[in-house]
Amino acid sequence: MAHQHILGLDIGSDTVKAVLTEPTVDGKLALIKAFTKPSRGIRKGVVIDMDGVVSVINSLFDEVAEVSKTGLKNIFLSVGGADVMVRSSRGSSAVSRANSEIHQDDIDRAVEASVAVKPRSNRFNLHTLNQEFIVDGVGDIQDPLGMVGARLEVINLVIDAFEPSVRNLQKCIKLANGEVSALVFTPLASAKSVLTDKQKELGVVLIDIGAGSTGIAVYEESKLLHTKVFKMGANNITNDLALALQVPVEVADKIKLSYGYAIAKEVPSRDYIDLKTINPEINGKPAKKFVAEVIEARLSEICEVVNDELKSIGKDKSLPGGAVVVGGGAKMPGMADLVQSELKLASQIGVVNPSLFVAKDSSTRELLTSPEHTCALGLPLYSEQAKMRIRPSGSISGFAKGLIDKIMP
Repeated sequence: MAHQHILGLDIGSDTVKAVLTEPTVDGKLALIKAFTKPSRGIRKGVVIDMDGVVSVINSLFDEVAEVSKTGLKNIFLSVGGADVMVRSSRGSSAVSRANSEIHQDDIDRAVEASVAVKPRSNRFNLHTLNQEFIVDGVGDIQDPLGMVGARLEVINLVIDAFEPSVRNLQKCIKLANGEVSALVFTPLASAKSVLTDKQKELGVVLIDIGAGSTGIAVYEESKLLHTKVFKMGANNITNDLALALQVPVEVADKIKLSYGYAIAKEVPSRDYIDLKTINPEINGKPAKKFVAEVIEARLSEICEVVNDELKSIGKDKSLPGGAVVVGGGAKMPGMADLVQSELKLASQIGVVNPSLFVAKDSSTRELLTSPEHTCALGLPLYSEQAKMRIRPSGSISGFAKGLIDKIMP
């Protein structure tokens, strides 16, 4: 049987990242190769220039095709953007058999009833996640299969997306001759590759700081409690520095990457940056401490937005598993300490769980320590959960085909 390659594709505001993987016999994913291109035509998860996006994806797909053409026919695509929304839903069904034993069709009917209410116009359900089942009034049941009862209820978390945004992204991939097999919300993809079962059981918030946006995923008792994306990311820091230092954005970005620090008080007051070393045409020697103050101000604002969201669900300062920070913004020195100070939670920089992957060479091993590749790596991990949608041949089954047909004419 032909190798079943899976391409995780994360189209961000700053970079487009793709990871080609292959399932192994022991349930892991073999990392074959990673691909990265500077992004064009997308901002905060929304396509604003289709030609630019298609051009970048075409270039990346040309490189992927040299390694695996099958991967281009089995793409797991991240869906981000602040227009993605989460809501709770509830459904029920009567157990159909005389002996009152719950079978899979009873579960399916309860789940179908829970999503029977369609989202608003121009939106579609991206994920339906079972929170708990209730059998004859007894709740907090994770798997009711085989249990006995007369009435089965389910409480779900439904994540729905703005259809035009996803449709435009899908069209770009189709124009580049790629085929999408599954769609995954960006914070959930990162959480899948990084968070441990223990962290999810205790209670944890994953914070994914990308270039154009920041996403969170909150877990407790092994269940997703809440997820959201905010229109604020690492590019806001670059813009702040460009304004504060009166330098071009390109120079500000280099200053951020080379000299940035998340906590200003830890930067010596007498250290300066000679801007001529970055661009010979620019004069000035700003203090590193001032640069850190600008960075800290924006990162503190991001933390404040995250904390307000945690307060809204009653989980501020009350997640024993702490905060795990990923994404390109997580590479800022001092980031974990700042998040810990702002959120009053134990914090760490997240990297992917190495037990989930098999790295074939040094370049793919480096991915396992990269907080900015957690989403791309997490996407193929959903392939096991997508067995009902993705057949072994890589074709799309009924549920996924209906979704793809709906958003891609």
